[in-house]
Amino acid sequence: MQCAFGIWQLVKYQTTPGYREAFGWGVVMAKTCAGALYPTFFFLILSMSRYFSTWLRRSYHISRFFNWDLLQEFHIRISCVAILLATLHAIGHLTGSFVHGSDPKNEDAVAEALGPDMVPRPYIDYVRSLPGFTGITALGLFYILSLLSIPQVRKWNYEIFQLGHLLMFPIIGLMMAHGTAALLQWPMFGYFLAFPTLLVLVERAVRICLGFHRIKATMKVLDKETVEITAVIPSERLWKYKAGQYIFLQVPKISFFQWHPFTVSFCRGNKMMLHIKTDGNWTAKLRELGGESGESEIEVGINGPFGAPAQRFYDFNHSIIIGAGIGVTPFSGILADLQYNDDLDHGGPNHEVDHPRHDSDVTAISPVRNASASITSTDAENSDNVPESPTRQGSVGPDLINKEKQPQTDRAATFADDYRRVDFHWMVRERNYLLWLSDLLNDVSMSQDWHREHEVHPHLDIRINTHVTAKRKKLTTHVYRWLLEMHRTDEHPASPLTGLLNPTRFGRPDFDQILDEHYDEMLKFRASKRKNRRDKEDENYQEDEELKVGVFYCGAPVVGEILADKCRELTLRGWQDGSKLEYHFMIEVFE
Repeated sequence: MQCAFGIWQLVKYQTTPGYREAFGWGVVMAKTCAGALYPTFFFLILSMSRYFSTWLRRSYHISRFFNWDLLQEFHIRISCVAILLATLHAIGHLTGSFVHGSDPKNEDAVAEALGPDMVPRPYIDYVRSLPGFTGITALGLFYILSLLSIPQVRKWNYEIFQLGHLLMFPIIGLMMAHGTAALLQWPMFGYFLAFPTLLVLVERAVRICLGFHRIKATMKVLDKETVEITAVIPSERLWKYKAGQYIFLQVPKISFFQWHPFTVSFCRGNKMMLHIKTDGNWTAKLRELGGESGESEIEVGINGPFGAPAQRFYDFNHSIIIGAGIGVTPFSGILADLQYNDDLDHGGPNHEVDHPRHDSDVTAISPVRNASASITSTDAENSDNVPESPTRQGSVGPDLINKEKQPQTDRAATFADDYRRVDFHWMVRERNYLLWLSDLLNDVSMSQDWHREHEVHPHLDIRINTHVTAKRKKLTTHVYRWLLEMHRTDEHPASPLTGLLNPTRFGRPDFDQILDEHYDEMLKFRASKRKNRRDKEDENYQEDEELKVGVFYCGAPVVGEILADKCRELTLRGWQDGSKLEYHFMIEVFE
């Protein structure tokens, strides 16, 4: 579309001798860039509307062709294209058409193109004109906005980043006025900007109104880096809140004008929970509101919810979710939601169902229970001269104590037709950070144990893996941690070290090995599924479509690059060996 509009303007001014005689090469260059700017700014401003993208994300047919998770990256790239085209447009006028048009020998051509009252016209008059003044001012503000949006500024002070983006409103106003003089053609730029600008203005107006609609919330300081906010969303809110989405949070006690994005870490009914890392000025002030007790009642403004990559989790029956530190928040609520719905449908520790459970349509396979328990650490300090760790000995905790509840690996296990598997990995520096979500993870673990005991073919298989990555140089520390992690009883199945029912591993996880083992298990699952269908359908059997695995990550971009490369490698391997296994990688980055 950019090329089409650019070529249209290029052909128009290149093939019209009157314009080139009056303003030279500069007018051709400037108007070609202007044509490309029409759709560029349309999509640039449209990408700023979160309500619009969240609404379109709900459409299955539209989302098949557009990956809304890349909207932020698209916004950044199209902004770079816009500032490049705007700069070339300015260069074309300032060094080309203005110079050529102010030359006395070209007065006749200018008079013919613009009218006799437009000559003589010196260079400074072109600059002072409405198109000249509005264009130069808008470009200058655009450069300031761009400088305030670079990652270094955003990380240093998010408030400056937000204030810088308020410059978009005078920029849009100046661009709408830029062509209203109609010197060379009928003004049309404003019509391209009208619809997306209206969406953004409505969204900002809604945000201001929501700032006056206060919601009571409870704030609790969890540790020196994290606070927890729990709020009950009023029933009059139109959109339902779901775990994995994000909202904009305003705390009037800190600032009425500052809104900051945070991921919804848990949502059940109209109760919503946020976990916030206090690593900036605003979040530090938020932590201070907890006072000496570390807990207080506050009022907040909430704008949202908005779509996020974690929402695509429900598109996959097989998923690997990886969170680093506070990056676990997009996924924690999803785990709880999955387990809660499974308990409602098939019973659970705190739920009963009136209808009997049927395990028809099952697939035979022989997996290794909690295969990730064999994952080794990549920390040299954790692997040398250390007694055999829980990681290398197999499952620890309730899996070790209650072996009679686990399927035996020497006989074929079967899976329900609606079988869903989720591998959950959470990396933290210190074990104390695991307390953030210990209750939630333990609830999921207990439900999983209940289903394994009461169901022949579980419908939901959640494999929780926590990793403490801080290095410990003393051998005695390694041994002590290992002994504490191993010490579990029937009366106290939780780890004395972490308080979790699931096993915890020490050292950085080896994601190459984790994903390779997952791939091998998916191959076995795929082979058994195909065999089962082939036996049922005989000659009518046809090869099924690709098996898609969603890999979701939230944390440092460095680890994300490793995971993305591994997912591409496994997808290529899946097509080469005919298994059609595809690993789709999605990332969220907290800056």
